[in-house]
Amino acid sequence: MQTWRIDAPGQTLVLASDGGVPSALYWGAALPGGQDLTEIGLIAARDVTGGMIDRLPDVSLCPEAGQSFQGQAGLVAYRDGQPLYPRFALVGVDGSQFVCRDAALGLSITFDFAVEGDVIAASTTLEADSEITVHHLAAPVMPGPQYGADILDFSGRWIGEFQLERAPWRAGVHMREARGGRSGHEHPPIAYFPESGAQNTSGAVFAMHYGWSGGHVMYAEELSDGRRQIQWGHATGTRVSGRVFETAKLYLAVSEMGLNGCATAFQRHLRDQVVTWPHPDRPRPVHYNCWEAVYFDHGVEVLKDIADQAVKLGAERFVLDDGWFGKRDDDTSSLGDWDVDPRKWPDGLTPIIEHVKSLGMVFGLWFEPEMVNMDSDLARAHPEWILGPVDQVEGRQQRVLDVANPEVRDHLYRKIAAILASHDIDYIKWDHNRLLPVASVAQTSGVYALLGRLRRDFPNVEVESCASGGGRIDAGILEHTQRIWLSDSNDAQERLRIQHDAALMLPMTITGSHVGPRQCHTSGRVHDIRFRSWVAAQRHMGFEMDPRELTEEEAVVLSQVTAWWKGNRNWRQTADILRLDTADSSVIAEQQLSQDKKRFVVFVGKASTGTQIMPRPLRLTGLEPGATYEIELINRDEAHHLSRRETPLKDGPVTLSGQLLMQHGLILPWSFPDRMWVIEGKKK
Repeated sequence: MQTWRIDAPGQTLVLASDGGVPSALYWGAALPGGQDLTEIGLIAARDVTGGMIDRLPDVSLCPEAGQSFQGQAGLVAYRDGQPLYPRFALVGVDGSQFVCRDAALGLSITFDFAVEGDVIAASTTLEADSEITVHHLAAPVMPGPQYGADILDFSGRWIGEFQLERAPWRAGVHMREARGGRSGHEHPPIAYFPESGAQNTSGAVFAMHYGWSGGHVMYAEELSDGRRQIQWGHATGTRVSGRVFETAKLYLAVSEMGLNGCATAFQRHLRDQVVTWPHPDRPRPVHYNCWEAVYFDHGVEVLKDIADQAVKLGAERFVLDDGWFGKRDDDTSSLGDWDVDPRKWPDGLTPIIEHVKSLGMVFGLWFEPEMVNMDSDLARAHPEWILGPVDQVEGRQQRVLDVANPEVRDHLYRKIAAILASHDIDYIKWDHNRLLPVASVAQTSGVYALLGRLRRDFPNVEVESCASGGGRIDAGILEHTQRIWLSDSNDAQERLRIQHDAALMLPMTITGSHVGPRQCHTSGRVHDIRFRSWVAAQRHMGFEMDPRELTEEEAVVLSQVTAWWKGNRNWRQTADILRLDTADSSVIAEQQLSQDKKRFVVFVGKASTGTQIMPRPLRLTGLEPGATYEIELINRDEAHHLSRRETPLKDGPVTLSGQLLMQHGLILPWSFPDRMWVIEGKKK
């Protein structure tokens, strides 16, 4: 048996082969450098008994039905309508690339592994000598943890993204699939596999993220013999014919420090390895988006006035949202007609751009390039460019352009490039407001190609990925974009939870979060400006309301929180977001810890009424036990008069040891629901 090892910070992957497709003999916490890998083979050998076949087929990187594997096969393919049952032999190893071939069937399969920051990236490529149809091709298959009790993955919906779900490991298949042609509100492509007892801050955890924007499938299967496998691939509805097939990269993380260890591996990977920053030395600008202020009702003087107010509050970027093009007075027309509307903008966009720049802000613009309204010049001229059946059900009164078609891509490139070349535009909000009528690998590849071309020709323009909020969030789209719009909900209570759970994947610096209107437009709830401001300050901060609605007191509060955000953004841009375990289910808390571990900020959100009267202690994490830290409740002035007792935290800074903060924790003042405490800590 041959063995190989791949090491990334905190994890080791050991592969082994006896001549066939390699298997993951070990995937877990980092092994010692001198570990004899043959020992793992000795202890991993499994017995057989009655009622079984005489030799267990391996749970290999691509389990083969042709080897009598009775679980989900890693490859399901046909030639001329007949199923293929390959039996691959290992024919070459080059570093961390493994090539296998079935000469009789004319198939070759290659498994590639690479260390990217704190994660291992794994992908599969299948090549056929003649055309075949592939229904399923798995990225390299990993073993499920034998000590795991649960599978943590996500469900969601519009304005309710990243809802953490817990399902037990049990005999059979746990399947998640997004078949709407994007990574999806419903099932974002990420899952955690904790061992029993693991929490945010402790325990062994395995995690995977499939970096693909076009829909995916995950199988977490427990076989009758007790072994477990985890497969990821493109959505099963995206079957294609051809000779070369590739999966996306599957990103692997392992932690002995609870969910947070995998979460920070993914956060760092996206921030430092995946995203290409147009202005790497520029601090992230405070964002203003006009959507929930004016919607489609654009008027240059009104928007100039709003820009004047936004900059006084601390905004540094002004984004003109939907409604500037075609005859776009509502969402029923003009998608696809990317020319400035002369009715609303008789002098073009130059007056508003120049005004924004005169205030010291940069300018951004909304597009939805992949979509088209039937009531548009584009649809009338090129009905053949529309993806899917003629009589399809529309979504948001719109259809999808066939971006796999090079003619469509060229047209969209010309229209967008013309706007970018003739205006001083710093930023694009790139929206995607409906599911695809048919899932398509080629569509996703076409979108990547279009974005890639624009990024090459306009490298200083930042792009935000928005898909009705968080409907397309993954490493694939983030290779071409620099910010995501996590949710269309600006409800601070909803955002508190969404941001907390999305931190299992997303870093602060790419995650947009805005202070919305006093009465939220998606929930109808009214929240205090302090709560709205601090929730937005947890991520890449912005505003999305009519600033003219603010009272004088509200404007002061928002300005102060924005100034705090600016004063701390530099170190927070590279900070880890650590979810805190809480003894009070009404509390959602996180700690953002600087890269040098010398400072942190803790956000403690009161999401609902607690079951007990007074707050329970909140343990911090990631500190040096023997170090001392100066702790300050920086918004202690927000304490309600019903918080009646003077305490050290309410009086000013206190100095405490890391051990005490992590073992006993902080007891914060009493507060109403929908409030946030913010604690700064600095190592002395």
